[in-house]
Amino acid sequence: MRILLTNDDGIHAPGLELLEAVASKLSDDVWVCAPAEEQSGAGHSLTLQHPVRLREHGHQRFSVTGTPTDAVNLALRKLFPDKRPDLVISGINAGENLADDITYSGTISAAMEGALAGIPAIALSQVQMVAGRIGGSVFDAAEGWAEKVLRVLVDAPMAKRSLINVNFPGLAADKVKGVRVVRQGFHDYDRGSLVEGTDPRGRPYFWFGLEEMEHTLDHGTDLEAVADGYVAVTPLQLDLTNHAAIGTLSERFVA
Repeated sequence: MRILLTNDDGIHAPGLELLEAVASKLSDDVWVCAPAEEQSGAGHSLTLQHPVRLREHGHQRFSVTGTPTDAVNLALRKLFPDKRPDLVISGINAGENLADDITYSGTISAAMEGALAGIPAIALSQVQMVAGRIGGSVFDAAEGWAEKVLRVLVDAPMAKRSLINVNFPGLAADKVKGVRVVRQGFHDYDRGSLVEGTDPRGRPYFWFGLEEMEHTLDHGTDLEAVADGYVAVTPLQLDLTNHAAIGTLSERFVA
């Protein structure tokens, strides 16, 4: 099995190093193509206004001066002229990608690019350590559970233009209760914050922030599963059509 690994935290991210170690236990044909620098929050953006560059970092390891989408797109077009990957895995992200946060996520978008190309794709993210926890790795749960989860998912049937989103809770591996397959949740707060400041030349600037806020946990969601101490596995699809609304809208255009 040929596996392409990528992320949005950059080629030197510790989460990617962990993913490489896990993937090497699943296949002897592992490739890496990731952004040269961190691209968190890049979403599914594609670089069109300037060229991107491909740099080799060793055997089957490359970086791209662009977004996660650029990295997967360029890898598929340039690195695999003979045999495309059988699987694309994105991560392991330092931070959760839960609920509607997936719309911002470069981690999810890199997996989406694989799915758009017709390749099964999985995104992995690690919730960062919970408040008050002392010691241990911020990737504890992923270190203990990523291989177990991936061994189940690598040959799981996936519909075309779909992917799987996996989130590990911010717990020590031995505190994780198991795996739940759940739906995407939705936050019930206004997203983020805005910090205003003045630069050394006296010009105003604005900085978007993401603050933790309270939200109500809906049953059967990724938010609830992670909060309860489980690995959340959520199948996603790229078809965003609201099929139930087609009939109602069509009636409005009938002469």
